[in-house]
Amino acid sequence: MNYTAEDIELNAKEDIELYEEFINGDKEAFNEIIRKYRRTLILFIMRLVKNKEVAEDIAQDAFVYILMNKEEYNTKYSFKTYLYTIAKCRAMNHIKKERKIIPFDEAYIKEVEEEIVEESILENENKRELYEALRKLKKSQQIVVYLKEIEGLRYKEISKILNKTETEVKMIGYRGRKRLEKLIRKEEEK
Repeated sequence: MNYTAEDIELNAKEDIELYEEFINGDKEAFNEIIRKYRRTLILFIMRLVKNKEVAEDIAQDAFVYILMNKEEYNTKYSFKTYLYTIAKCRAMNHIKKERKIIPFDEAYIKEVEEEIVEESILENENKRELYEALRKLKKSQQIVVYLKEIEGLRYKEISKILNKTETEVKMIGYRGRKRLEKLIRKEEEK
């Protein structure tokens, strides 16, 4: 999904307003933040840990961290980037702690992706093909393409989340999109 700069700016302003309401004691504002990001955050974490329950726990842990440390967030930065960075760090800590291959929970990813599709995150009829092709990319390419094209993050934000340079992220994204195009074209030719 292609987001315009205006869409991204509007979403960022909405996040900051919700966060400021939360800091001022409005618990419903924090619940709205959770509702807004829970599913997509779990899907993002799933791409890292490959396990439904673990991804849900890490997402919950990220929200609890924000709840307990609400004064740490600097509103001059994107809330979404802040949230995804916290979740990514917790996911990587989990992976390091486990130090084993975690089975891929394909059924859950498919379920979450279908919910996202139903909620009109992607607008064309090739949604399923896109997700199927996306799963065939290298893990790093999946994450960058997902964050850029589906979540609408900027390369600068993605580089912060992944702790890579903006140039590295752009190159990974470029290669991922090229591979994705080939996979989709190949599927259409069948």
